[in-house]
Amino acid sequence: MVGILIHGNNHFILSGPLPDDSAALALVRHWSIVQIGEAKSSSFGQWQIRSKEFRENLEWAVIVPGDRETSPGVTQLLGELSARGVTIRRLSSGAAGKEQRKEQRPSRG
Repeated sequence: MVGILIHGNNHFILSGPLPDDSAALALVRHWSIVQIGEAKSSSFGQWQIRSKEFRENLEWAVIVPGDRETSPGVTQLLGELSARGVTIRRLSSGAAGKEQRKEQRPSRG
């Protein structure tokens, strides 16, 4: 399986299963936090960053809130995925900083 993990204005195309909430947060932390002098592996657990992939192959999408807005290109891609019937899972900060999940089901129209 291949999907997209979005964090603010950054995104990662990943091969691997749809991550649950805690895995999505761990993936974002792993690839988003830069540590000087530390090389980041392109794989983490069951997931691997894909440098080239056809958008038609994306089967899942998870959005983790970040400090910046999602880029227009990724927003357009999310619209295409939704129109294709792909469920887009959005994590959002809840009370006391706990993560809550919201699912956006594709509209039928």
